[in-house]
Amino acid sequence: MADRLGGDGRGVVVAAVIASTFFIGFGGGVVFPILPNLGVVLGISPVLVGIILSANRFSRLVANAPAGVLVDRIGTRTPFVVGMAVQAVATVGYVVAIPAPFPEAWFLLARVLWGLGSALVFATAYTIAADVSDGDSRGTNMGVIRGGVLFGFPVGVVIGGVVSELQSTAAAFVVAAVFAALATGIAYRVIPETHVEGGSRDSIKPWDVDTSPAALVVGFVNFAVLFGYIGALFASLVLFLGENDLGVFGFDAQGTSGIFMAITVIAAGVFMFLGGVVSDRRQSRVPTLLVFLSTAFVGFLLLARADSLATLTVACLFVGAGQGGTSGPLMALLADLTPEESMGRAVGTNNVLGDVGAGLGPVVTLPAIDAVGFTPVYLACALLPMIAAATLLAGVYRETGEFVPAVED
Repeated sequence: MADRLGGDGRGVVVAAVIASTFFIGFGGGVVFPILPNLGVVLGISPVLVGIILSANRFSRLVANAPAGVLVDRIGTRTPFVVGMAVQAVATVGYVVAIPAPFPEAWFLLARVLWGLGSALVFATAYTIAADVSDGDSRGTNMGVIRGGVLFGFPVGVVIGGVVSELQSTAAAFVVAAVFAALATGIAYRVIPETHVEGGSRDSIKPWDVDTSPAALVVGFVNFAVLFGYIGALFASLVLFLGENDLGVFGFDAQGTSGIFMAITVIAAGVFMFLGGVVSDRRQSRVPTLLVFLSTAFVGFLLLARADSLATLTVACLFVGAGQGGTSGPLMALLADLTPEESMGRAVGTNNVLGDVGAGLGPVVTLPAIDAVGFTPVYLACALLPMIAAATLLAGVYRETGEFVPAVED
């Protein structure tokens, strides 16, 4: 498929995936700086707030495996466009929730719907990247597409924090809904079919997941990284700022949390691309992954000790760099070790495990912080990248017979 599209065609496809996933991601993040404080106003307990924030992850757990199977059976274009449209509708649900009689129910429904749509988008985006890449470009393409997928979410966090404070909560949700519609239009007009030629494949059961060692190892690393980054840091940052009475530019905790999340986003965005490029040039993914998992470890250690704006900024930079730097090489490693016809299912498995981490994060960390404080929770999160690094080395050695295998086209 990569050869048939040609260099220019591949570049257009990658750019379209980046743009559409970036814009659609606003709706995923816009609730994070709003809902924890909105929960106080609505009388929602921390546990229920955590459930609402994680509802998209749990619904995606159900949808990830079928989405991956669907990609391997019917291709990438239709699931990608449909997933975008479903997420756009879910973003409109946030707007409806504000004046609704039972806003918590509307938020929960919108988050569930968002998860179903994003399962289709995630499964197809990475499969498209694998389809239009070879060994020399896979890490770079995975990095930039991963950047589009994840970058939009934290930008939505910034929109949610700043626009809601300067204008209103409803205005922030309306902005996210407009960009979601734009993303759906881009996907419909530009994305071609990249995965299935000459009809659908029919050898896969609807609820199959890829249980190969490569998919499970990569998925566990994704679990560890997303538990800390999205599940713990993003879910608790607004509370951390409020507890420590920290703010910038006159913003309160809600607006300031969006700015600090943007700091992690900038670091993640830079190192998503850099990590992918380095792994391509070194012709090995593992050293790059170990460096950035160690960076995430250091970031959470610093976060546990943060007591000022300066120390918090440094911690957020390290955590963001660690998360971003693992993203491109990790997905490229999965594609390196997975047959092309099974890539959709492998991505589904990876997304299932990543969503377990990101979904459990708020549910576990918010009540834990309420019980024991921020420092013990952030120290516990620091251990996860190290456990992931050990698991990665063991899994790669089992698959290839080497701890640092070379990339093969």
